Amino acid sequence: MSSVARPWHASYPDYLPHDIATEFDSVAAAFAATVQRSPDATAIRYFDGQLSFRELDERSDALAIALQQLGFATGDRLALYLQNNPAFVVGMLAAWKAGGIGVAVNPMNLERELSFVLEDSAATVLLCLDELYARVAKSVIERSRGSVRAVITCSALDDQSRSDARLFPPQAKRDAVYADGEHHSVLDLRDVLESFRGRSPKAVTASPEETAMLVYTSGTTGQPKGSMSSHRNMSFTAQVYRDWMPLTPADSILGIAPLFHITGIIGHVSAGLLIGCPLLLAHRFEPRVVMDLIREHRPTYVVAAITALMALSQVPETGPDDWTSFRAVYTGGAPVAPAIAEAFEASTGQYPHNAYGLTETNSPAHCVPRGQRAPVDEGSGALSVGIPVFSTVTRILDDHGTELPAGEVGEIAVAGPQVVRGYWQNPAASTESIPGGELRTGDVGFIDEDGWLFIVDRKKDMINVSGYKVWPREVEDVLYRHPAVREVAVIGVPDEYRGESVKAFVSVKAGASVDPAELIEFARQNMAAYKYPRVVEVIDELPKTVTGKILRRVLRDWRGAQPLPG
Repeated sequence: MSSVARPWHASYPDYLPHDIATEFDSVAAAFAATVQRSPDATAIRYFDGQLSFRELDERSDALAIALQQLGFATGDRLALYLQNNPAFVVGMLAAWKAGGIGVAVNPMNLERELSFVLEDSAATVLLCLDELYARVAKSVIERSRGSVRAVITCSALDDQSRSDARLFPPQAKRDAVYADGEHHSVLDLRDVLESFRGRSPKAVTASPEETAMLVYTSGTTGQPKGSMSSHRNMSFTAQVYRDWMPLTPADSILGIAPLFHITGIIGHVSAGLLIGCPLLLAHRFEPRVVMDLIREHRPTYVVAAITALMALSQVPETGPDDWTSFRAVYTGGAPVAPAIAEAFEASTGQYPHNAYGLTETNSPAHCVPRGQRAPVDEGSGALSVGIPVFSTVTRILDDHGTELPAGEVGEIAVAGPQVVRGYWQNPAASTESIPGGELRTGDVGFIDEDGWLFIVDRKKDMINVSGYKVWPREVEDVLYRHPAVREVAVIGVPDEYRGESVKAFVSVKAGASVDPAELIEFARQNMAAYKYPRVVEVIDELPKTVTGKILRRVLRDWRGAQPLPG
């Protein structure tokens, strides 16, 4: 398949153009247009509280002024160490209004990980939950003597009727002491917003190509890297969500992907700001709480990891009637076995449309068009992750970078307006991974004659059994067909005779039990002799990223002597 041919266009519905022009130069500009158009429309629902677009604009103005008065300059970084709280959206907008860059920080990060992100990004201000400041960030900042000069704390209870409960008094302005005796300011967000309410920050206009957000890769195969999402990257992919699905102000977005993750940043926050529709947030993902939110507010759209969607579908006394408000359900971030897609549809009445993208593609690079079903490859049994979205070209490359024809397996490469220009302060990694602006994803797959993309696996996860390639994904998909299996991860382990052997880690469904020998025999009956696992270990839970991606790396490093990391 040549790099010019785009056979996937034949699968586009009539309402989808092949290419789109980005309507706004930035998400900030899109948000400003939404405020002007619908100032009193609901922007965020958070438990029993809500914010209008006007209120969101006023709050981000006030925080931007505070940042500027704290010495925050053009190009400076504001780290956002938060859960799915309204403060994340306020902080992201405020960073842009003050001329700076947002840094998304995983709230599950502990001292070592937080220290790395703050030092690597050289963030000058940290906006974080008060509980995270007290438990993690305070000691990191005071010990590291890094670039952070001010901390602004907020509470998980803000923007609710119970918002008086705080870890720190809202009127307190404190100084904390570094190890060498110098100080950094610690402020309360509500106090900051009240102090500068009704004022406008000094106007700063960023170039569309300047970095808007640093979003750190998950580090599933090594040290995280700060992917530099430009204003144009983010505006384009927000528009992809709006136009591909399509979504309107009459829709509402169920925001269960973590906001620090690229799916949350684009598919939840940026899309909502562009469209002008409500974003429903619930702090942390708790399936019972989120199901209550669905029943109360009846959202129309969600994109989330399949693990989160399955957890919702398995909440007791939940059925298809709870899902009737949804016009589209999308899933990404982790592979979906056909058996899991079937199980989800059977329990909810909703077909989970696949999407595929990476941090470096600002979320969607491929999607199944709404209302269509992804094909299943007859040979591998894999479910397609979709076709390239607007203005996007995907190629399959061999180890030498030569494009392969349809059906051939190789590394997936993506080019389009969503691809970042590189990694923060890491030109070597940028050149290696994004040569000429085309992202070498590290994922292995193939494109069929009609342009549908199929993921085989991560390039680094391939298992070599007596010279034969075994892709963990294929073995996992087979084991998912067993009725007792809830989750599965396959890795290679040393084998004196074969070089490597296949090992599977399995967790079982509630109330089920299974003997490892039964699973080995089940796999043996359904795949070539060199592929089936010689060892199966049943464990309670598989280690995952906060977005639901199973961490094979942790399983490879684990020897069973200690509990798996959380």
